[in-house]
Amino acid sequence: MDVTQLAAGDTTRAARVLSEVRSARLSGRPAPVAPRRVIEQSWERMLRSGVDPDHDFRADLLSREEVQRRRERSALRHVLPVLREGLLGFADVAHHIMVVADEEGRVLWREGSAPVLRKADGLGFELGADWREDVVGTNGLGTPAVVRRPVQVFASEHFVRSQAVWTCAGAPLTDPRDGRLLGVVDVSGPLETMHPATLAWVDSVAKLAEARLRERHLESLEELRAVASPVLARLDGRALVVDRDGWTAAVSRMPYTRRVALPKSLAPGPRWVPALGLCSVEPLAGGWLLRAAADEPEPRGAAGIVLDLRQARSWTVAVSGGAGSWTRELSPRHAELLYLLAVHRAGRSASDLAGDVFGDPSRTVTVRAEMSRVRRYLGAFLEHRPYRFAEDTEVEVLLPDDPNDLLPHSTAPSVGRLRGCAPAL
Repeated sequence: MDVTQLAAGDTTRAARVLSEVRSARLSGRPAPVAPRRVIEQSWERMLRSGVDPDHDFRADLLSREEVQRRRERSALRHVLPVLREGLLGFADVAHHIMVVADEEGRVLWREGSAPVLRKADGLGFELGADWREDVVGTNGLGTPAVVRRPVQVFASEHFVRSQAVWTCAGAPLTDPRDGRLLGVVDVSGPLETMHPATLAWVDSVAKLAEARLRERHLESLEELRAVASPVLARLDGRALVVDRDGWTAAVSRMPYTRRVALPKSLAPGPRWVPALGLCSVEPLAGGWLLRAAADEPEPRGAAGIVLDLRQARSWTVAVSGGAGSWTRELSPRHAELLYLLAVHRAGRSASDLAGDVFGDPSRTVTVRAEMSRVRRYLGAFLEHRPYRFAEDTEVEVLLPDDPNDLLPHSTAPSVGRLRGCAPAL
């Protein structure tokens, strides 16, 4: 059913039809029309997780101090002007509000029409509120965070009955450097304010915000490069300069590496850095100077990798072995690829992975580009032709308690087939 077209012509009728669909689905009766697939999948997750469709559960609000602390820590603070300029002018006229939540679903900013803000208070749509999907049901903040794509939720497409008077359209905001989820921006209002173009509008502004984050990243690397140039000019040995997150600003007498996986608690002095070995670490304004120690064999030892896929929105790979231990957060695509390699220990060709992920074995260029990025931080533990984990690497995969919750964002055919019967690894 095309909700946007139906609602554009008759909002009241659309809301009534959706209410009938929701009631039928929850009671197990045949629905008059099928719900949209993204909504149906969300409802299935809610039924499995035990969210009560008839009772509005609200977690404790964050304190004002905690909201402010999260605001100051969030990269989204840098793109608020872009979001406000793109969304607030029209939102206020159209009786909408703009809401920005962090990666944990907590509402950090909320602006727009004053009467709508008061109505939002009655729904618990307040600063510091927890709007994760598995807490308050299908909604325009929590659902886009799970599926990692823009979603509009209209009237009774909300799983919890009390939210059926509302309509919202949300788009995920991701870190353009590595695909990590930063939060969600949402435009919401009473159901009669719904417009067919709202979702595309919100998605476009979200992409503008991500482009601004990319610009900020490049500008910061340029500034760090200017600081680093005279320092590197005085050095004889191999060295590179990275920002606080490990992104490379400049190199000297060594191959360029786009990003270095830094230990979580990096400090000045001799330190072992994955993929570089023993380095002398020195602080710079905005980053680190990493000077390679005298060439020596890399410490050997049995390597262990733990791929943690238990959470709905956050996946990590942890490495331990003779060279030390470190953990890295994974983008959705890298989580898919590493899981597939863990399942297929004998290895997968680029064509195999293209079929696994896209259902199209010809998309090898995209797969090779992604695997090249993966090998930048797992190069010592991955082999290629075919792509596989090294034989002496022990790989453990931590899966969700419910196999249906495995990588819920993923539309990869192979992940879909494994979901529900995911093997223990």
